[in-house]
Amino acid sequence: MNYLAHILLSNNKSQIQVGNFIGDFVKGKKLNHFPKQIANGIILHRKIDEFTDSHPVVRETVAFMRPTFGRYSAIILDMYFDFLLANNFRLYSQKKSLFIFSFQFYYHTILNYKHLPKKVKGFIFHFIFTNRLQKYKTYHGLKESLEIMETYKSSAINPALSISFLKQHRSELEKNFHLFMPEIIQFINSENTI
Repeated sequence: MNYLAHILLSNNKSQIQVGNFIGDFVKGKKLNHFPKQIANGIILHRKIDEFTDSHPVVRETVAFMRPTFGRYSAIILDMYFDFLLANNFRLYSQKKSLFIFSFQFYYHTILNYKHLPKKVKGFIFHFIFTNRLQKYKTYHGLKESLEIMETYKSSAINPALSISFLKQHRSELEKNFHLFMPEIIQFINSENTI
């Protein structure tokens, strides 16, 4: 799961959302450096990743994508799932609009700015000012996010190919997304992870 899904899966609890958002940037056991709820969000982020990576639908979809994307298949799938979530947002957000949800998250992130890791502080204002969460909803916006990843994460990520693949296989990817999403929501609710 990528940013939008991690934030949504925090059940509208602002500091847990922030912790879930920064989860990839906090390594090891440095949780005592954060307020309790942000630390809980980081823990939740790890549980979501573990559940996602071991889920049969996700594993099957990654295997389907591997001939095209190789070892980057899971990363690209995370981005596809955010695109599909953005396009089906009211279905999974208790009818809240993506627009309102995004700006509430941006506001709470600024309120918790002092707790953000240095790396996140380096991109958070660009993330907010470009309304990155809302941009996941379009092919163009997703391509922009992939281009950022290509520049800062790995030049092996091919944004044009990623968008072409998504357009070609959208119905199958969307079917798998709708199989997976209710199960991760149920997992979070049943495990009392928040």
